[in-house]
Amino acid sequence: MSSKILLIEDEEKLARFVELELSYEGYEVTKAFDGRTGLELAETGNFDLVLLDIMLPQISGMEVLRRIRRKSSIPIIMLTARDSLEDKVSGLDTGADDYLTKPFAIEELLARIRTAFRKKSVDTQGSQILATGCLTLDTARHSVSVKGVPIELTKREFDLLHYLLKNKGLVLTRETLLENVWDYGFDGGTNAVDVYVRFLRGKIDDMFDVKLIHTIRGVGYVIKDE
Repeated sequence: MSSKILLIEDEEKLARFVELELSYEGYEVTKAFDGRTGLELAETGNFDLVLLDIMLPQISGMEVLRRIRRKSSIPIIMLTARDSLEDKVSGLDTGADDYLTKPFAIEELLARIRTAFRKKSVDTQGSQILATGCLTLDTARHSVSVKGVPIELTKREFDLLHYLLKNKGLVLTRETLLENVWDYGFDGGTNAVDVYVRFLRGKIDDMFDVKLIHTIRGVGYVIKDE
Protein backbone atom coordinates (compact mmCIF):
# COMPACT_ATOMS: atom_id res chain seq x y z
CA MET A 1 0.00 0.00 0.00
CA SER A 2 1.28 3.47 -0.89
CA SER A 3 2.28 5.82 1.90
CA LYS A 4 -0.08 8.79 2.15
CA ILE A 5 1.48 12.25 2.31
CA LEU A 6 -0.33 15.49 3.14
CA LEU A 7 1.28 18.50 1.43
CA ILE A 8 0.28 21.88 2.92
CA GLU A 9 1.78 24.54 0.64
CA ASP A 10 0.26 27.79 -0.65
CA GLU A 11 2.54 28.09 -3.71
CA GLU A 12 0.38 26.11 -6.12
CA LYS A 13 3.05 25.63 -8.81
CA LEU A 14 5.52 24.29 -6.25
CA ALA A 15 2.81 22.10 -4.71
CA ARG A 16 1.95 20.65 -8.12
CA PHE A 17 5.63 19.98 -8.89
CA VAL A 18 6.18 18.23 -5.56
CA GLU A 19 2.95 16.25 -6.00
CA LEU A 20 4.05 14.99 -9.43
CA GLU A 21 7.50 13.97 -8.17
CA LEU A 22 6.12 12.20 -5.10
CA SER A 23 3.43 10.46 -7.13
CA TYR A 24 6.11 9.24 -9.54
CA GLU A 25 7.92 7.73 -6.54
CA GLY A 26 4.76 5.86 -5.55
CA TYR A 27 3.39 8.10 -2.81
CA GLU A 28 -0.26 9.10 -2.56
CA VAL A 29 -0.42 12.89 -2.20
CA THR A 30 -3.20 15.15 -0.92
CA LYS A 31 -2.70 18.93 -1.25
CA ALA A 32 -3.95 21.86 0.81
CA PHE A 33 -3.22 25.51 -0.03
CA ASP A 34 -3.95 27.13 3.34
CA GLY A 35 -3.39 26.32 6.99
CA ARG A 36 -7.02 25.86 7.97
CA THR A 37 -7.77 23.32 5.23
CA GLY A 38 -4.48 21.55 5.89
CA LEU A 39 -5.21 21.26 9.60
CA GLU A 40 -8.70 19.88 8.95
CA LEU A 41 -7.26 17.26 6.61
CA ALA A 42 -4.51 16.36 9.08
CA GLU A 43 -7.05 15.87 11.86
CA THR A 44 -9.54 13.85 9.83
CA GLY A 45 -7.37 12.00 7.31
CA ASN A 46 -5.20 8.94 7.78
CA PHE A 47 -1.82 10.23 6.61
CA ASP A 48 1.67 8.79 7.09
CA LEU A 49 3.63 12.07 6.79
CA VAL A 50 3.01 15.81 6.49
CA LEU A 51 5.00 18.30 4.40
CA LEU A 52 4.23 21.72 5.90
CA ASP A 53 5.07 25.24 4.79
CA ILE A 54 5.51 27.83 7.56
CA MET A 55 4.10 30.90 5.81
CA LEU A 56 0.48 29.96 5.07
CA PRO A 57 -2.75 31.96 4.77
CA GLN A 58 -5.51 31.68 7.43
CA ILE A 59 -3.47 29.65 9.95
CA SER A 60 0.34 29.77 10.04
CA GLY A 61 2.32 26.61 9.51
CA MET A 62 3.78 26.88 13.02
CA GLU A 63 0.28 26.94 14.53
CA VAL A 64 -0.77 24.01 12.34
CA LEU A 65 2.29 22.15 13.63
CA ARG A 66 1.41 22.92 17.26
CA ARG A 67 -2.18 21.71 16.86
CA ILE A 68 -1.20 18.50 15.07
CA ARG A 69 1.34 17.72 17.79
CA ARG A 70 -1.32 17.92 20.49
CA LYS A 71 -2.91 14.79 19.04
CA SER A 72 -0.40 13.03 16.81
CA SER A 73 3.26 12.02 16.47
CA ILE A 74 3.02 11.75 12.67
CA PRO A 75 6.33 12.68 10.94
CA ILE A 76 6.29 16.35 9.87
CA ILE A 77 8.85 17.98 7.57
CA MET A 78 8.80 21.78 7.38
CA LEU A 79 9.21 23.38 3.95
CA THR A 80 10.01 27.08 4.11
CA ALA A 81 11.88 29.98 2.60
CA ARG A 82 12.87 31.12 6.10
CA ASP A 83 16.32 29.73 6.82
CA SER A 84 17.37 31.53 10.01
CA LEU A 85 18.62 29.40 12.90
CA GLU A 86 15.91 30.88 15.12
CA ASP A 87 13.14 29.71 12.77
CA LYS A 88 14.73 26.28 12.49
CA VAL A 89 15.07 25.88 16.25
CA SER A 90 11.49 27.11 16.77
CA GLY A 91 10.09 24.63 14.25
CA LEU A 92 12.02 21.68 15.63
CA ASP A 93 11.24 22.58 19.23
CA THR A 94 7.55 22.83 18.37
CA GLY A 95 7.65 19.27 17.11
CA ALA A 96 8.84 19.13 13.50
CA ASP A 97 10.94 16.09 12.62
CA ASP A 98 12.94 17.84 9.90
CA TYR A 99 13.34 21.19 8.17
CA LEU A 100 14.02 21.87 4.49
CA THR A 101 14.73 25.34 3.13
CA LYS A 102 13.45 26.51 -0.26
CA PRO A 103 14.61 26.23 -2.93
CA PHE A 104 15.43 22.57 -2.44
CA ALA A 105 16.39 19.70 -4.72
CA ILE A 106 13.64 17.11 -5.03
CA GLU A 107 16.25 14.40 -4.42
CA GLU A 108 16.97 15.88 -0.98
CA LEU A 109 13.27 16.02 -0.13
CA LEU A 110 12.83 12.38 -1.16
CA ALA A 111 15.83 11.37 0.96
CA ARG A 112 14.43 13.16 4.01
CA ILE A 113 11.04 11.53 3.52
CA ARG A 114 12.69 8.09 3.38
CA THR A 115 14.65 8.93 6.55
CA ALA A 116 11.47 10.01 8.35
CA PHE A 117 9.72 6.76 7.40
CA ARG A 118 12.73 4.66 8.50
CA LYS A 119 12.80 6.43 11.86
CA LYS A 120 9.07 5.93 12.30
CA SER A 121 9.46 2.22 11.52
CA VAL A 122 12.28 1.82 14.06
CA ASP A 123 10.29 3.70 16.71
CA THR A 124 7.26 1.46 16.12
CA GLN A 125 9.26 -1.77 16.19
CA GLY A 126 11.00 -0.69 19.38
CA SER A 127 7.80 0.38 21.13
CA GLN A 128 7.82 -0.16 24.87
CA ILE A 129 6.31 0.98 28.13
CA LEU A 130 8.68 2.72 30.54
CA ALA A 131 7.79 3.56 34.11
CA THR A 132 9.18 5.04 37.29
CA GLY A 133 7.19 5.56 40.45
CA CYS A 134 3.73 6.79 39.49
CA LEU A 135 4.76 7.80 35.94
CA THR A 136 4.21 5.64 32.83
CA LEU A 137 5.32 6.37 29.26
CA ASP A 138 4.05 4.34 26.29
CA THR A 139 6.19 4.84 23.19
CA ALA A 140 3.73 3.07 20.86
CA ARG A 141 0.83 5.32 21.84
CA HIS A 142 3.09 8.33 22.43
CA SER A 143 1.32 8.81 25.76
CA VAL A 144 2.32 9.70 29.31
CA SER A 145 0.34 9.35 32.53
CA VAL A 146 1.00 10.13 36.19
CA LYS A 147 -1.06 8.31 38.82
CA GLY A 148 -3.25 7.15 35.93
CA VAL A 149 -3.96 10.70 34.76
CA PRO A 150 -3.00 11.43 31.08
CA ILE A 151 -0.44 14.23 30.66
CA GLU A 152 -0.26 16.28 27.47
CA LEU A 153 3.34 16.84 26.34
CA THR A 154 4.85 18.44 23.26
CA LYS A 155 6.99 16.20 21.06
CA ARG A 156 10.19 17.69 22.49
CA GLU A 157 9.00 17.24 26.07
CA PHE A 158 8.04 13.65 25.29
CA ASP A 159 11.41 12.93 23.65
CA LEU A 160 13.31 14.40 26.61
CA LEU A 161 11.27 12.44 29.15
CA HIS A 162 11.66 9.28 27.06
CA TYR A 163 15.46 9.64 27.00
CA LEU A 164 15.62 10.33 30.73
CA LEU A 165 13.47 7.24 31.42
CA LYS A 166 15.55 5.04 29.12
CA ASN A 167 18.55 6.04 31.23
CA LYS A 168 16.78 5.92 34.60
CA GLY A 169 19.23 6.28 37.46
CA LEU A 170 22.03 7.64 35.26
CA VAL A 171 23.12 11.26 35.56
CA LEU A 172 22.96 12.81 32.07
CA THR A 173 24.90 15.94 31.23
CA ARG A 174 23.28 18.78 29.31
CA GLU A 175 25.63 18.02 26.41
CA THR A 176 24.47 14.39 26.32
CA LEU A 177 20.83 15.44 26.32
CA LEU A 178 21.39 18.00 23.56
CA GLU A 179 23.17 15.43 21.43
CA ASN A 180 20.54 12.71 21.84
CA VAL A 181 17.26 14.61 22.16
CA TRP A 182 17.98 17.64 19.98
CA ASP A 183 19.33 16.28 16.69
CA TYR A 184 20.88 19.53 15.49
CA GLY A 185 23.76 21.78 16.56
CA PHE A 186 23.67 24.25 19.44
CA ASP A 187 26.25 26.65 20.77
CA GLY A 188 27.55 25.89 24.24
CA GLY A 189 25.58 28.67 25.87
CA THR A 190 22.10 27.36 25.12
CA ASN A 191 19.73 26.76 28.03
CA ALA A 192 17.29 24.61 26.02
CA VAL A 193 17.72 21.58 28.30
CA ASP A 194 17.06 23.60 31.46
CA VAL A 195 13.99 25.21 29.89
CA TYR A 196 12.45 21.88 28.88
CA VAL A 197 13.27 20.23 32.20
CA ARG A 198 11.39 23.11 33.81
CA PHE A 199 8.43 22.47 31.48
CA LEU A 200 8.40 18.78 32.44
CA ARG A 201 8.63 19.52 36.14
CA GLY A 202 5.70 21.92 35.86
CA LYS A 203 3.53 19.23 34.23
CA ILE A 204 4.69 16.28 36.35
CA ASP A 205 6.63 17.02 39.56
CA ASP A 206 4.83 20.21 40.54
CA MET A 207 1.37 19.20 39.30
CA PHE A 208 1.34 15.87 41.13
CA ASP A 209 3.59 16.72 44.07
CA VAL A 210 6.23 14.13 43.19
CA LYS A 211 10.01 14.34 42.79
CA LEU A 212 11.13 12.42 39.73
CA ILE A 213 13.48 14.74 37.81
CA HIS A 214 16.52 15.58 39.94
CA THR A 215 19.22 18.17 39.29
CA ILE A 216 22.82 17.20 39.93
CA ARG A 217 24.42 20.61 40.37
CA GLY A 218 27.19 21.33 37.90
CA VAL A 219 26.58 18.07 36.02
CA GLY A 220 23.08 17.57 34.65
CA TYR A 221 19.86 15.69 35.36
CA VAL A 222 18.71 12.24 36.44
CA ILE A 223 15.27 10.68 36.70
CA LYS A 224 14.63 8.35 39.63
CA ASP A 225 11.92 7.43 42.11
CA GLU A 226 11.31 9.88 44.92
